[in-house]
Amino acid sequence: MEHHPLLFQCLLFTFLMHFTSTHSVKIPRLSPIPTWDTSLHHPATFDAKTSTDNINTFYYKQLLDHFNYRPQSYKTFQQRYLINFKYWGGANSSAPIFAYFGAEEAIDYSPEGIAFLTDNAASFNALLVYIEHRYYGKSVPFGSREEAFKNASTIGYFNSAQAIADYASVLIHVKKTLHAPNSPVIVIGGSYGGMLASWFRLKYPHMAIGALASSAPILYFDDITPQDGYYSVVSRDYREASETCYQTILQSWSEIDSVASQPKGLSLLSQRFNTCRPLNKSSDLKEYLENMYASAAQYNHPPIYPVTVICGGIDKGSFGSDILSKIYAGVVALRGNTTCKVNAPSNVSETTLGWRWQNIKLSLQKFGSNIIFSNGLRDPYSSGGVLENISDTVVAIHAINGSHCLDIMGANANHSDPEWLVEMRNKEIKIMKGWISQYYVDLLALNGTIKL
Repeated sequence: MEHHPLLFQCLLFTFLMHFTSTHSVKIPRLSPIPTWDTSLHHPATFDAKTSTDNINTFYYKQLLDHFNYRPQSYKTFQQRYLINFKYWGGANSSAPIFAYFGAEEAIDYSPEGIAFLTDNAASFNALLVYIEHRYYGKSVPFGSREEAFKNASTIGYFNSAQAIADYASVLIHVKKTLHAPNSPVIVIGGSYGGMLASWFRLKYPHMAIGALASSAPILYFDDITPQDGYYSVVSRDYREASETCYQTILQSWSEIDSVASQPKGLSLLSQRFNTCRPLNKSSDLKEYLENMYASAAQYNHPPIYPVTVICGGIDKGSFGSDILSKIYAGVVALRGNTTCKVNAPSNVSETTLGWRWQNIKLSLQKFGSNIIFSNGLRDPYSSGGVLENISDTVVAIHAINGSHCLDIMGANANHSDPEWLVEMRNKEIKIMKGWISQYYVDLLALNGTIKL
């Protein structure tokens, strides 16, 4: 099979340039973990070792630039990665390695949040490796976030092509250190990390025997799918939950502008929505609500189902029968009524600063293999996902009621996951075991132990 690294670089460049120039952060970022989950754990200070004794933290001396040969390209930074050895069968048995690709946030919460890996590692005898994306968490070049984001000469190294080259270097180092040259690697990622996993399989097929790309909207950023597709799915989710809720939300936008245009209107809105700080313009409130609605749809996970929670609050109207009181009831239903929520001071992080910076079907068909694209059709980002099999080995698995990255979040402890979700994960596991079985057959043949 012939591979085309130049074509791949062009695809990555197209994605980065198109995304930077045409998309705003109004659409929730590409993360497998909802922002309200990570905020509870304060990922900037959360120590992975407090989550589980099985996690070991390491640092790799990573090259700043993998693609040029100027003197500054040889600068290095410390890239963090985590390893869980608990389930590994060891190098002597060539037991597999599952590598989770961190995306646009610190890696601390991933071992606990991406429980699909720990749920299934024992059945694979797999080593679990979690690699942090450059410029996030504790893997920031140039010594500090301020220096790393200072100007174009420093932030220019912050791109997806460099990131997957980082992952390749770390995996080579891990396999060498553990004397495990024959351990097959499967790369796994969710959302933006899912795109990285699929690109890694295309770019470095000798490094990974396969990739599981959960909720990876690789078609969304190249005008292959309609650019209003994301919010079309959001609207559909709310209409399916409650038509009256949907109509109330629809009417609320003009109502917010109408109240804001009145004398002391912004003050009235600030009081009505219990804002953390006075609103300066109506768009502050509307953007908060847009993000809340979209995030709830994107992460409409069972058993909570945030869209249903919001619509239940709106339809019940506990704070009054007028439109804005109903909308506030929806906010309280999701966020609670204990503290202010709207227009809160922002917590600046690498994600806040970095996420803005950052004809594929034919390419996948011609030189792609062993990639699973999984999607939940209630996830707005599924509008840019691969929803049909590209080939016999580049396959699409989707669930009508699924949400963003739900399949890799791990099973509920009380075994309450719906049957369709269990079946979805079982399909993924079966395919991955097939990759590994075929790898061992090929390895034995290559070593001359058996003849095909």
